[in-house]
Amino acid sequence: IMLDILKCFACNVNVLSLALGTKTGYKLFSLTMVDKLDCFHESAETPDVYIVERLFSSSLVVVVSISMPQRMNIYHFKKGTEICNYSYPNKILAVKLNRQRLVVCLEDSIYIHNIKDLKLLKTLLNTPSNPSGLFALSVNHSSSYLAYPGNATIGEIIVYDANNLSRVTMIPAHDSPVAALAFNTAATKLASASERGTIIRVFSIPEGLRLFEFRRGMKRYVSINSLSFSPDSQFLCASSNTETVHIFKLEQVGPSGGDESATWTAYMGKMFSAASSYLPAQVSGIMTQDRAFATVHLLPSGQRNACTLAIIQKLPRLLVATANGHLFIYNVDAQDGGECMLAHKHSDGREWSEATRPAQAFPTYAATAALPACTPLTATLTGYSEDGGAKKGEVIPEHEFAAGPVCLDDENEFPPVSIQNC
Repeated sequence: IMLDILKCFACNVNVLSLALGTKTGYKLFSLTMVDKLDCFHESAETPDVYIVERLFSSSLVVVVSISMPQRMNIYHFKKGTEICNYSYPNKILAVKLNRQRLVVCLEDSIYIHNIKDLKLLKTLLNTPSNPSGLFALSVNHSSSYLAYPGNATIGEIIVYDANNLSRVTMIPAHDSPVAALAFNTAATKLASASERGTIIRVFSIPEGLRLFEFRRGMKRYVSINSLSFSPDSQFLCASSNTETVHIFKLEQVGPSGGDESATWTAYMGKMFSAASSYLPAQVSGIMTQDRAFATVHLLPSGQRNACTLAIIQKLPRLLVATANGHLFIYNVDAQDGGECMLAHKHSDGREWSEATRPAQAFPTYAATAALPACTPLTATLTGYSEDGGAKKGEVIPEHEFAAGPVCLDDENEFPPVSIQNC
C-alpha cells in the first residue's frame, strides 16, 4: 500500500487523494468526508503494482509493477492512454513528482525529469547506497527541493535544487544513517529521522539549520515508516513499526514572562531547562528535547504504515494507512493534544463499521481508452554525472513516447503535458 495525500488548494479547500497499489493493479480514492472514501478510478491492466504516484489532482499517474521493476509507465488515467514509459538500469525504488519535476530513485542513482514534457534533465550518478529508495521532493513548485541520504553509514542529508539542477547544502543530521525524510508544504522545513528512530529533527531550508529536535522514545530503537507535516507546518507526525504514532508541535519556547500559561508542563519545562546547564551535554540534550504533543495507539500493530496530517471537514485529522489495506482517521485536538480519538476506519474503500455496500463498477483502461494506432519512438539517452558532464559508457534510460500532445485535463488541471518526439 502507498499513501499519498495530495493537497490542492482551491477555494481554501483541501482535496485529498489516496493511491493504493494492489496485486491486481491500483486504485485511486478521494476523501472529502471522514466517513466517505470514494474509489473514482480502478485499473487492473498492470498487476502487482508496488509504486503508484498521482500528480496532485491531475490525471497523470506513474505506475511501476513487480513484473517490470525497471520500467516506469506514465498514464493519463482519465483517457486511458499511456503518455510514455522509461526503462532504467536497475530496479526503481521510489518515484515522486511535483508541478515542475518527476524524480526516480534507484539504489545508486537519481533521475530528474521535466514534468511538462517528461524529458530527462539530470542524472545524479554514484549516489551513496540507498537500498530503500529514500528521498523527499518538495511540493512547492517555486522551490523544488530534493533531499536524499549523502552517506551510507552516517546521517548526512544532501539538499538539491531540482529546478536549477544544483546542490544546495549538506546537513549533518544524525550519527546513524537516515531512515525518513519529509519537506513541509512551503519547502522551508525538512524533517528527518535516523535508523535508530529515537530522535526526529527539523531543519530550515535552504540553510540547513536545526530548528527543532523531538524525542520519539528512549527505551528502544524503532524503524520510522513515515514523517509528514501538517498543511500549516505547525505539526509533524511520525509513524513507526510500533503501535504508536506521535504528533509533535513545532513551536519555539519563548523567554519567561508573565503572560505564559502557568501549566504543569510549562513549569517542568522551565525546571529542566534550568537544570540542563548543570548537567553533562548528553544528559541535558535528552532533557531539553520536546516530547510528543499528541499520540495514537493503532489497533493493529506491527503492520507497515504511512501517516499524514490533513484538514477534513474543517477539522485537523491524522490519517494512517496500513500495508494490509486499512485506513484509520483520527481526530486531533490542536489545542490540548493528548490521545487522539478514532473517527472512522476504512478497509480497501469499504467501511468496517457498516455492512459492505455493492461495489461500484469502475472502467478499466481497456474499457475507456480509444487509442489511435501509432508506432512509438524509442531512443537511448546518454547518462550525465552530477557536474553535468557525460559519463563514458553510461547508457540510461530507454523511453517510449505516446503520440501527443496530451493534456492532463480539459481546462483547469496544471500542468498541461505536451509530448514532443525529438
